[in-house]
Amino acid sequence: MQARLVGLLALLAASTAVVAQPSKRDTVFFDDFKEGTLNRSKWNVEVTGHTVNDEQQAYVDSAATIYIENGTLVLKALYKPGYTSKQGNKYDFISGRINTSDKVMFTYGSASARMKVTGGEGMWPAFWALGKGKWPDCGEIDVMETVGDTTWTSNALHGPGYFGNTPLVYRAHFPKGTDATQWHVYSVDWTENSLTFKVDGLVTYKVTKAMAEKYGRWAFDNPKFLILNFALGGGYPNSVNKVSKPYYGLSQSSVDKIKGGDAKVYVDWVLVTK
Repeated sequence: MQARLVGLLALLAASTAVVAQPSKRDTVFFDDFKEGTLNRSKWNVEVTGHTVNDEQQAYVDSAATIYIENGTLVLKALYKPGYTSKQGNKYDFISGRINTSDKVMFTYGSASARMKVTGGEGMWPAFWALGKGKWPDCGEIDVMETVGDTTWTSNALHGPGYFGNTPLVYRAHFPKGTDATQWHVYSVDWTENSLTFKVDGLVTYKVTKAMAEKYGRWAFDNPKFLILNFALGGGYPNSVNKVSKPYYGLSQSSVDKIKGGDAKVYVDWVLVTK
């Protein structure tokens, strides 16, 4: 009996392993960052033109803020007082943001990323998807977002009539003993009529087309591209932490982490399947 039970468990484990590995036919996009440098046939590097949300960083194209380390993508925030953008705007911090616009666009399917982040008030990493065109009409899907409190991650949708402090948002708390500084898989399953968010395969939040249309047009029937970024401070962090000094939404302890070279977002892989 025991031998039969062991055999059954082994069979179930094997079946699970097979299901967990999507076939090539199902894979729309995959990057495990094993090439040593960022693959620019898959990713665009964004450079700050104008800053939104009262964020405190400038995004730059630099190996100091976007690099591969031991097969892992790192987005790193740095203290760089007096940094001046091409537009003449000055910043005290620089960081990284990448996207797949026009390189990988997808409509429906599942998008996921395995990530871990640095904690600290005002640290604002995110994994999200966005349509092309005017925001918020283009539709925004926030798969993973945190503003420094690593006990939770946020899922949200933005579209016409439900943007900014959107009513379609959910704060998913981690089980006791774990947090966002540890590795987790953040994902969304996107269909014609719903978006289902998950952390480590467990459903955290689901939004249906009917729920969104209480506020405005369903903005999730058009192609989206992926974004990974590491913002600092700004309106969303401030609304949570109420910090205004030394920087809007960014605490002194977080500034100290940045100065010490300890403000990083790690991404093991990114996957889109149909």
